[in-house]
Amino acid sequence: MEMNEILDKLPHHLMQLVINQPYNDYTSQDHAVWRYVMRQNVRYLSKVAHGSYLEGLKQTGISIEQIPHMYGMNRILKDIGWAAVAVDGFIPPAAFMEFQAYNVLVIAADIRPIDQIEYTPAPDIIHEAAGHAPIIADPVYAEYLRLFGWIGSRAFSSGRDYEIYEAVRHLSILKADPYTPAEAIIQAEKELAEAEAILETTSEMAQIRNLHWWTVEYGLIGDLKNPKIYGAGLLSSIGESYSSLQPEVKKLPYTLDAVKYNFDITTRQPQLFVTPDFQHLTNVLNEYAENMALRTGGVDGVMKAIESGYTGTCVYSSGLQVSGTFQEMIINREAPIYIRTEGPTQLCFRDRQLPGQGKDYHSHGFSSPVGKLKNSTTPLEMLSDGDLIVIGIVKGEETKLEFESGVMVEGRLDQIIRKEGKILVMSFSGCRVTFRERLLFDPAWGTYDMAVGEKIISAFSGPADPFAFKLEYPVPKEKTHKIVHSERARRLHHLYQIVRDFREQVIDTLDMEGLWKELIDDYPEEWLLPLELIELTRGKPEFHKLNEEIGDFLLKIKSTDPDIKRLVENGLALI
Repeated sequence: MEMNEILDKLPHHLMQLVINQPYNDYTSQDHAVWRYVMRQNVRYLSKVAHGSYLEGLKQTGISIEQIPHMYGMNRILKDIGWAAVAVDGFIPPAAFMEFQAYNVLVIAADIRPIDQIEYTPAPDIIHEAAGHAPIIADPVYAEYLRLFGWIGSRAFSSGRDYEIYEAVRHLSILKADPYTPAEAIIQAEKELAEAEAILETTSEMAQIRNLHWWTVEYGLIGDLKNPKIYGAGLLSSIGESYSSLQPEVKKLPYTLDAVKYNFDITTRQPQLFVTPDFQHLTNVLNEYAENMALRTGGVDGVMKAIESGYTGTCVYSSGLQVSGTFQEMIINREAPIYIRTEGPTQLCFRDRQLPGQGKDYHSHGFSSPVGKLKNSTTPLEMLSDGDLIVIGIVKGEETKLEFESGVMVEGRLDQIIRKEGKILVMSFSGCRVTFRERLLFDPAWGTYDMAVGEKIISAFSGPADPFAFKLEYPVPKEKTHKIVHSERARRLHHLYQIVRDFREQVIDTLDMEGLWKELIDDYPEEWLLPLELIELTRGKPEFHKLNEEIGDFLLKIKSTDPDIKRLVENGLALI
C-alpha cells in the first residue's frame, strides 16, 4: 500500500490488520451498485444530512461514479489530517478504536451485493468511505472521532465481548455472501443470540461501543423534531436514511443514557439519538470517561483489569505504569494495597518501557505494594535521597519498609529508579515481603522490584508501550468470503462492463438492441442494468422504441416486489 506521514505513525500491531484494497476484484456490477447508491445519497441526503456531508464528499475525494481507490482518497484525506486503510470486514473493537485515535479511518474493502443495496449487515466500502469519511471534514467532529478512539481503545473488554464480536463477524460474513445457504445463516443467528444471552456485568467496551453506535454510526443532529443525519450507518443506507426520519423511529435526546441501549447490527434500529451539535458529543464522551477505570483507578480499576483476563495497565501515582495480565489484588480499607500480575509484564513511564524492565525480565509476573509508609506524611515517591536517609532507607544497606496497610518489605536496597524527581521503582536483594501471616515474596525468588506509589490512579486496557510489549491483535481466522461467481453471473457482469465502457466513452458504439435482448432473455429479474440503459437511451430518437420497451419492462418488474418497486422508482426519479 502507499504510505504517507499519517500512516507512518501506525504501530505494527495495527498494521498487521491492514490489507491491500482488492480493487481489481470489484465487478462492473459492484461499480454500478456504488454509483446507484451514491447518486441516491446525493439526491436525498443533500436535503436531510448535516451540512458538512456534500462538502465532505468533495474534500475527501470520493467519486460518485465509481468505487474510490484508497490511494487516491489518502492523497486528499491527508490535507485534513486523516488517512484510510483497508481491512477485512469487522476487526476487533479495540483495534477499530485505536485506528481512530491515530486519525485513520478503517474501511472494509468489500462492497455489498445487489440484493442488499439498501442495507447491509456487514461493514462495506459504501458504509466506510461514503458514510464515515465525509463528516470528518468538520473539525469539531473529527476531533470527537479521534478522542473517542483514544478513550475507546483503553476501555476494558471481557471474554464475552470477544465471543460476541466473533459471532457478529461470522454472521455478517455469511449474510454478505449471496451464495450462503439459508440454514447456515439461521445457525449463525442462533449462535449470536446464545452469546448475547449470557448474563454478565456489562464491560466498559460494551458500553462505549453503544455510545459509538448511537453517534458515529447512527447519530442524528440538530432539532429533536427535525433532525439531520450524520451517522455513517444512515449516510450509507439509502433505505434506512429515509426510514430513520419517519415518525415510527423514536427520537431521543442524546445523553449518557444512550450507554444503556444495546443494538442489533444485523437489522434496522427502533430508536435513534439526536445531539444538538458536535461539541455535545465530546461533552457526553468525557462525562462517560469520568467513570472509566482510565480516570478513576482504585479498586474498581484494578478489578476491571483482573476481570478482563487480557493485558491491562495499572498506573501508580508516581507515574509508573505496570502492564500485564492482572490476577490478584489485596484490599484494605477500600483501597488496593497489593497487586499481582501473572506472566510477562513490563514497567513503563509515560508510555515508554523502562530500561531492563520488560517482558523478558518480568517473564513470570510482577507484584508490589500500593500505599504510604507507616508514620510518614509524605508519599514514598516524593522523597529525595536525603529524605530517605533520614528515615533509615539507605542504598546498599539492609532496609525495612512497613506500609500503613501492614505490608512489610525487608531486604537490601540495591537500586532506585527515578523519573522527573519521583521514585518509580526500588530494587531489593534477599528480600522478603509479607502481609500479616502471608508470604508474598521469598528471598529465594531473586531480585524484588518494588513499584512505588501511594495510589493506583488509572487503569486501562492494553500495554502502556505496545511496541516494546510486542503487542499483536489476533488476525481474524475467518476471512470475508471471496465471492466465486457462477458463469451466468460473470456474463451479466460483462454486460455491465460494456454499458459502463460506453457511458464513460471507452468505446464509441454499442449494440444496444442486442445487449437488451440478451439481458431480458437471460436475466429477467435484473433491474439495475435496465435503469442504466433507459438513462442512456433517454431523449435519443434512434432509441425511442427501445427506451419505451425498457420502460415497459421496468413497469412490469416493479409489480413483482415492493422493495424492487422502491429501488426502480428512486432510480427513475434521478433520470
